[in-house]
Amino acid sequence: MNTRSTKKGRPTDLTRQNCRAKAENPQSYCGPATPPPSELASVLARNIRVMGRRREREEATASLEERIAGAITRFGGSMRFVYLHIVLFGFWIIVNLSLVPGMPEFDPSLVILAMVASVEAIFLSTFILITQNRMSAAAEKRAELDLQISLLAEHEVTKLATLLSAIAGRLGIEIEHDPEVEEVKRDVAPEEVLDAIEGTEERRE
Repeated sequence: MNTRSTKKGRPTDLTRQNCRAKAENPQSYCGPATPPPSELASVLARNIRVMGRRREREEATASLEERIAGAITRFGGSMRFVYLHIVLFGFWIIVNLSLVPGMPEFDPSLVILAMVASVEAIFLSTFILITQNRMSAAAEKRAELDLQISLLAEHEVTKLATLLSAIAGRLGIEIEHDPEVEEVKRDVAPEEVLDAIEGTEERRE
C-alpha cells in the first residue's frame, strides 16, 4: 500500500485512518486527510478576534451621550418597549373612559396622552438619529478598510502577473500575446475608475 508519510518517514494518524477506510472500501482515498477545520480557519479566527477587540475598544471610547442614545435606541426597538406602552397607554385610555370604578378621569379628551406620545416620538427619533450617525461613521470606516484591502489585493495580483511573465521569459516559455494579460500587469488607478462611474451615471441622467 502506497501511503504518504511525514518528514520522519512515518505515516500520520490521519493517513492510517484513511488507509483503513480504503481496506474496507477500495474506492476510498488513501492519503493524508484534510486538516481539521480549526487549523484551516486559524487566520479567520484571528481576524474575528481582532475585529471583536476593535469593536469593544470603540464601544469603550464612546461618549456618555452616545451610550445613552444607543441604550435608548436598543430599548425602543425591543418588544419590551411595545409591551410597556400597551400597558401604560391601555391603562390611561381605560381610566379616562370611566371603565375603572373608583378612579377619576384626569384626561377625558386624551389630549395629554397625545401630547406625551408626540414628545416621546420627538426624543426617540433624535436618539435614533444619533445612533444612526454613529453607525454610519463605523460603516464608512469599514467601507474604507474594504477599499484599501481591495486596492492592496489588486496591486499584489498585478505584481504576481508581472513576476510570472518575467519568469516565463527567463525560462524561454512563449506566451501568446493577450491584451487582457497586459491590462492585468498594469495597476488600476482608482480615480480613473471613479471618473468613469460618475461619467456613466451622468449620461444615464
